Amino acid sequence: MNDYLLDNQQAEAGERFGSLAELFDPGTFRHFETIGVTSGWRCWEVGAGGLSVPRWLAARTSHVLATDIDVSWLRAEAPIEVREHDVARDEPPPGGFDLVHARLVLVHVAERERALRSMVAALRPGGWLVIEDADTALQPLACPEETGPAERLANKIRRSFRQLLAERGADLSFGRTLPRLLRSAGLTGVCADAYFPIASPACRALEAATIRQVRGGLVAAGLATEEEIETHLAALAGGALDLATAPMISAWGRRPVA
Repeated sequence: MNDYLLDNQQAEAGERFGSLAELFDPGTFRHFETIGVTSGWRCWEVGAGGLSVPRWLAARTSHVLATDIDVSWLRAEAPIEVREHDVARDEPPPGGFDLVHARLVLVHVAERERALRSMVAALRPGGWLVIEDADTALQPLACPEETGPAERLANKIRRSFRQLLAERGADLSFGRTLPRLLRSAGLTGVCADAYFPIASPACRALEAATIRQVRGGLVAAGLATEEEIETHLAALAGGALDLATAPMISAWGRRPVA
């Protein structure tokens, strides 16, 4: 995770967390409701980033542990406990959890299998694991309808961003593997779905914050020029681009009771 392209130290991280919450929190919370999150549960939010998911869980359960390798954007709010933790390298927190959730975490972690084992090991018998990760290779375009130069530039920059991610160890086809991985980990009742928004203002806000955050890397690698980035950011600000995100694959399964 030392090579993580979208680290929490930059100001754009907060903007990205807000956009991601707007786009994907409703689906995440729907999955939580499906599995029956309720009072008395102990929950572990892995790679929390911001507080939107921990706060939703805290309003409905008895204890929420929010962890990340960088807790800059987190703060403790009873019953939320905040802890610095690397899911791929550190031992899982003790005590057992009724729910373990990670969104957009494993896709960026080199030691994905170890991290997944750690999360499964943290489940109580009957506990649920919910993993949500992007699959950029399933839908790689920023603008699925490429109608003009602004859309072509957006797609070029998205391809360049994907290249940077891959060079940093991200698995751009990881999301589709989640159902199989959860079954292989011994979980039962495994289900999955996928969602990606198009033409939402939050898509444009997420893209703008992301490109500002990685522009130095894009330029240094010769993948985009400063002029191209400024042109793309201006198009985003103009609001005319029908932008899309990569599909978010959500998979959930339960640790057997016996």
